[in-house]
Amino acid sequence: MKNFFLRYATPLITGLFLVSLISGVALFFHVGTAWFHGMHEWLSVALILPFVLHVWKNWRPFTNYFRHLPMTVALLVSVLGSAYFIWPSSEPQAGGPPQFAFTREIIKNPLSQVAPLLGDTSDNLVKHLNEQGFSAAAADLALIDIATKSGKSEGQLIQAIIPARQ
Repeated sequence: MKNFFLRYATPLITGLFLVSLISGVALFFHVGTAWFHGMHEWLSVALILPFVLHVWKNWRPFTNYFRHLPMTVALLVSVLGSAYFIWPSSEPQAGGPPQFAFTREIIKNPLSQVAPLLGDTSDNLVKHLNEQGFSAAAADLALIDIATKSGKSEGQLIQAIIPARQ
């Protein structure tokens, strides 16, 4: 079994890398997101085992790379490149699909302004939110403030409001 894994480590890395490459490019360009998202995540995780086996199989040649400058430079560039995406920027960025950004903007408004958009009255929504455990529900409060002051999340607030409309 050991021989099987060692013999297939490099071919599996190649195949899984190609899948990761294609799905990553598709995700970058927002093409087929529903198809490629799970594929990219799960098969990238599956790539770990063949990678470890490949390094194990080629340990001696692999360690030779660390004696030369290109490996140091490549690792430094990789770490700095990833740090760019981790480091918080000066301006907050919502990220995610546009409908999420739209929703975040809507819930910044008072319940009295949002209620007509939902085809309801402020009083009905306040009553409904109180029934759903949003103790801070008030017509003059922004929806996000109602959630925060009630100790609940944005998602819980939206879930409480949407079923009331159905």
